[in-house]
Amino acid sequence: MKIAIASDGNKVSGHFGHCEGFTMYEVEEGKSLKKEFIPNPGHKPGYLPVFLKEKDTNVIIAGGMGGTAQDLFIENQIEVVVGAQGLCDDVIQQFIKGELKSTGSICSEHAHEGNCGE
Repeated sequence: MKIAIASDGNKVSGHFGHCEGFTMYEVEEGKSLKKEFIPNPGHKPGYLPVFLKEKDTNVIIAGGMGGTAQDLFIENQIEVVVGAQGLCDDVIQQFIKGELKSTGSICSEHAHEGNCGE
């Protein structure tokens, strides 16, 4: 399973579309086997769900995400987990243990600088 976390440095980004990049984790049998960082190729409507699907992503984790993006990820068979915060390495462990649950919140404010206004 491949899990992407929208990242700013080593922390979960407040809004996936404007993140520095994606910390990608390969997880198997409850363990994180491999980690790599992929820079954000740019925020274009509808592009990032397809980009991450091409990277064989199964799950996207972010602090916040707009409704259209969430719908596009679901259409691409990628599970969406929003409302996450903290260090990426801690968040992936929470996800693996089943302790990370999506808040389901939708960002509606796009005039922000890296933070979701809800």
